[in-house]
Amino acid sequence: MSVHLGFSIPINVFGPGLCIAHRGTIIINKNARVGENCRIHACTNIGSSQDGISAPQIGNNVYIGPGAKIFGNIVIADNIAIGANSVVNKSFYEKGISIAGIPAKKISTKGSDGIIVTATQNCKK
Repeated sequence: MSVHLGFSIPINVFGPGLCIAHRGTIIINKNARVGENCRIHACTNIGSSQDGISAPQIGNNVYIGPGAKIFGNIVIADNIAIGANSVVNKSFYEKGISIAGIPAKKISTKGSDGIIVTATQNCKK
């Protein structure tokens, strides 16, 4: 099914409550870890650093916009919203913020509140 839908997502990378907004290319490194209730869009890549082993550690309730590229030995805190087409190559430890740009930087204190649906809600909010 993943080939038909364009996903390359290894097992045990995402916590419960993953919401894939729509079909399209999503590539995830096997060493990445993403917490609960992540909402991810198409054309997204979560990759490793040059060593091929160190991959992002992403918190709970994170929104990942279309086309985002997240890579390297970095940490993304809980409740962060990552804007469309952002390139995230450094850690963001502050919870509940929005980041965007190339390279990504903090743009707002709003975060993913109101964007993320929990595992008990419908993914098509």
